Amino acid sequence: MPDAHIRKTDNLPQLSLHIPEPRFRPGDAPDFSDIAVPAVGALSRPAESATPAAMRDHAYGLVRVLEFDGSASGPWNPRLSPDRLRAMLRYMMLVRAFDDRMFRAQRQGKTSFYMKSTGEEAVSVAATMALARDDMCFPSYRQQGILITRDYPLIDMMNQIYSNRGDPLKGRQLPIMYSAKDYGFFSVSGNLATQYPQAVGWAMASAAKGDSRIAAVWCGEGSTAEGDFHSAMTFAAVYNAPVILNVVNNQWAISSFSGFAGGERTTFAARAVGYGIASLRVDGNDPLAVYAATQWASDRARTDNGPTLIEHFTYRAEGHSTSDDPSAYRAREEYAAWPFGDPVLRLKQHLIALGEWDEGRYAAQATELADLVKASQKEAEKNGILGHGLHQPLASMFEDVFEQLPPHLVEQREQMLAEQTRKFGPKGRQCQ
Repeated sequence: MPDAHIRKTDNLPQLSLHIPEPRFRPGDAPDFSDIAVPAVGALSRPAESATPAAMRDHAYGLVRVLEFDGSASGPWNPRLSPDRLRAMLRYMMLVRAFDDRMFRAQRQGKTSFYMKSTGEEAVSVAATMALARDDMCFPSYRQQGILITRDYPLIDMMNQIYSNRGDPLKGRQLPIMYSAKDYGFFSVSGNLATQYPQAVGWAMASAAKGDSRIAAVWCGEGSTAEGDFHSAMTFAAVYNAPVILNVVNNQWAISSFSGFAGGERTTFAARAVGYGIASLRVDGNDPLAVYAATQWASDRARTDNGPTLIEHFTYRAEGHSTSDDPSAYRAREEYAAWPFGDPVLRLKQHLIALGEWDEGRYAAQATELADLVKASQKEAEKNGILGHGLHQPLASMFEDVFEQLPPHLVEQREQMLAEQTRKFGPKGRQCQ
């Protein structure tokens, strides 16, 4: 090869690989003073028919409604009635009370697993209140607030967590992985981002049928690195699917911080820019901002103006799950230092500022909801808890899979029942 084609490298620096590193580790003092907190009203509220190109700035700004003194203003203020605000606060407080009780139940050995949504209640509750009751929701595993906001029975949620005799899913799902078709709640999956193409497909089917219902889907920021997320984005953009694509940026994907999913480079709302999808970046700890953004995206989808990606900028206050110890990988004081506060307390403060609430009523409601959850737990535990025997007949493992059970499975079921009868007598066939 002639010398002219040889690239000279002796004067070039050596290449290096960037390894994302969280800013704070255990023992560090967290400091979020560099996070931009734009003024309420800094981001315009475009028409629902605005082109994605005209909304580029909305992927990098932050939709805010609530000031930190409790007042609400700006173009995104949904101006909800006091009764609506009180209902939102009640649902958010109920989610927190439910989480606390079920977390305690797991620590007592009554169930194997639980995941709290502390600090993220607005992401599910306020968003659900902005949707129509029959819109289809495709949640990840931290949106129990959707079911609670749609008044799904707490006892049925607890039965599922305990995998007991009353479990509507017959013990076939990991605890907290609910499924409630009648409440517009698609089955939760532990495989991340699988619900994204499912939601887009459902929305496409709704449009193909000429229906008026839309879909909404949630995933964490870490899941945006999954292939399923990007496949769904392509289909949503190409077919103008009536779907709301929620990305819950709570800063942590289990023990990996958001930088491993690309959070150091740009916002997660910016994922939509390259696909030609409208996007909004929202203060996820501001319930009114979450409501307003979801309402806007809902109206956009319902009027055939296409999908919207919403990044909810929030913080995961607790561990990833009951299997996780966050003190092993992040500073203990991070949530307390988070500049956007607590969504429950911010909504309470707003109602007090309006003269529609007070500390006494808040304390009384907290006690009432704690008692409600406790009473529901007692009823659910009558159906059994972890380790208290087999709660579903063994033969049920053959049910609800095929419309007509294939002959080889019929044969296996009969062999199993015969063995039970041999070991335990006639009652053994029931195997309760």
